[in-house]
Amino acid sequence: MRVVFAGTPAAAVPSLQRLAASAHEVALVVTRPDAPLGRKRVLTPSPVAHAAAELGLPVHKTARLDDDATAAVMATRPDLGVIVAYGGLVREPLLSGPGHGWVNLHFSLLPRWRGAAPVQHTIIAGDTVTGAGVFQLTTGLDTGEILGELRYDIPPGATAADVLDALAHRGAYLLENVVTAIGDGTAHPRPQTGDPTSAPKLTQDDARLRWDESAEQVLARWRGTTPEPGAYTTIDGARLKVLAAAPADSDLPLAPGRFGQDGERLLVGTGTEPVVLERVQPAGKPAMAAADWWRGLRVDEPVAGS
Repeated sequence: MRVVFAGTPAAAVPSLQRLAASAHEVALVVTRPDAPLGRKRVLTPSPVAHAAAELGLPVHKTARLDDDATAAVMATRPDLGVIVAYGGLVREPLLSGPGHGWVNLHFSLLPRWRGAAPVQHTIIAGDTVTGAGVFQLTTGLDTGEILGELRYDIPPGATAADVLDALAHRGAYLLENVVTAIGDGTAHPRPQTGDPTSAPKLTQDDARLRWDESAEQVLARWRGTTPEPGAYTTIDGARLKVLAAAPADSDLPLAPGRFGQDGERLLVGTGTEPVVLERVQPAGKPAMAAADWWRGLRVDEPVAGS
């Protein structure tokens, strides 16, 4: 089949590479425009745009799937549209333009975690099993019929980046199989079942660690917001990024947000047992070992979250 692929971040790249290596033809790649990155704010192509260039595929860059994007897509006479984390909505008439419509690779077990940040919300909520699914795109938010699905056991300690990378690669094979089944006429769509939950884009407040929660919840929030938007706490009003944290396995009595040392380890109290801060980044400074940051701190009786 002739396929149009829409995607933007690194998580979409394995799917593009898989389809480009398959028997299907990727007629056009749609991605968001170059964005300023780094301290110098250098305009940089999206990971999907970079991968498409390496594959020699035509690219259409657009911030939204408007009339111009619709014209560019439909000029390729596609059999199917495929979207993986593009970052924008597909509306009519583009939605029904390709012969088989559009399918979406989504990184959760729908209808759980419909929305822009399913992996992050999965981990923050403490789920131990997640997955990926390919569904028929409709006008509703992630509501279409499921065409294929896989399950994935979340490894202990895995961050959102770890889980998303695993699902991106596993999901690429699932997507290829679904596209082939659609072309062969052997796809078997089924309605979503169960209670939906919402996974909106994370805010900075979502990334703020709440030390009165249990250690398990604190670490789940840290894992779910690492690396984006980046877990943090505050010390005397100054933001401290928490780059690495872990269970403490310590019975040192610490009130929520209070610091303590266990040998060379820096501990913080939670609503239950303490957790270990391993690596942090103070505002305006480079990343460093948490114990080194603690030794250089010039605040009397600091409290995390203050």
